[in-house]
Amino acid sequence: MLTAMVTPFNSDGEVDYVAVRRLAAYLVDEQRNDGLIVNGTTGESPTTSDEEKLRIVSAVLEAVGDRATVVAGAGTNDTRHSVELAKQAVRAGAHGLLVVTPYYNKPPQEGLYQHFTAVADATGLPVMLYDIPGRSGVPIKTETLIRLAQHERIVAVKDAKGDLFAGSQVMAATDLVFYSGDDLLNMAWLSLGAAGFVSVVGHVVGAELARMIHLHKAGDVAQALDVHGQVAPVVDGIMLRAGGAIMAKAALSMVGVPVGPVRLPLVDATEKQIAELRACLVAGGVKLTDA
Repeated sequence: MLTAMVTPFNSDGEVDYVAVRRLAAYLVDEQRNDGLIVNGTTGESPTTSDEEKLRIVSAVLEAVGDRATVVAGAGTNDTRHSVELAKQAVRAGAHGLLVVTPYYNKPPQEGLYQHFTAVADATGLPVMLYDIPGRSGVPIKTETLIRLAQHERIVAVKDAKGDLFAGSQVMAATDLVFYSGDDLLNMAWLSLGAAGFVSVVGHVVGAELARMIHLHKAGDVAQALDVHGQVAPVVDGIMLRAGGAIMAKAALSMVGVPVGPVRLPLVDATEKQIAELRACLVAGGVKLTDA
């Protein structure tokens, strides 16, 4: 169970490193996360500087690095920049790297292969690939994933492509460990042999998702399905309204873990969205502390 952690900001839009440490501890100690993904899309990585990314990783490691796996986002659409971010993550002490498909420039599959290989070659850290064509515009094709699996440090995939059959083919052909990167498909991925989740809704129902994983791995699929049904309204409220970072930050405020606003070009949830989110959280059994 891993959560793709939001980045807390103060009212001036600067990173709130005290809140970063507090949030990391909450996610690990109260929401039962085995690890955290920092500086990913949910962490608003497109609008945080390299220096901020370094300090965020360091703050999270300081808070929970002795009891949770800290995976640093290092992916960009510039291979040289991604390599530098990977090396920076090593200097900070990160335990692993998350490397997203290069976005906007739409490289061919050979370009993807060389990009991921270059980043994996740059450090000794294990690499989780992040396959999300809805944001990047390019899927990592099955044959490319099978080629990349031959690299000793490319060990896992965060899948937000949603092609369950392709994922099952890759798992059958390689040792790549798959994680659901789309909370809508968590249960489906478990049924195909995924190891767990890289979740957004884990900010507020991480403990329930951890229980769902445990139940499924213990063979109690019926109880796991019950948990899936329990958290479904929360998935609806956070993932199907205004987007992960926006609604995750709104949800955290409602459970008494304020993390501040989002940065432009994102905008904070509207009153209507907040009302809808509150109803979804209540329906999902989340205990709210705000008025």
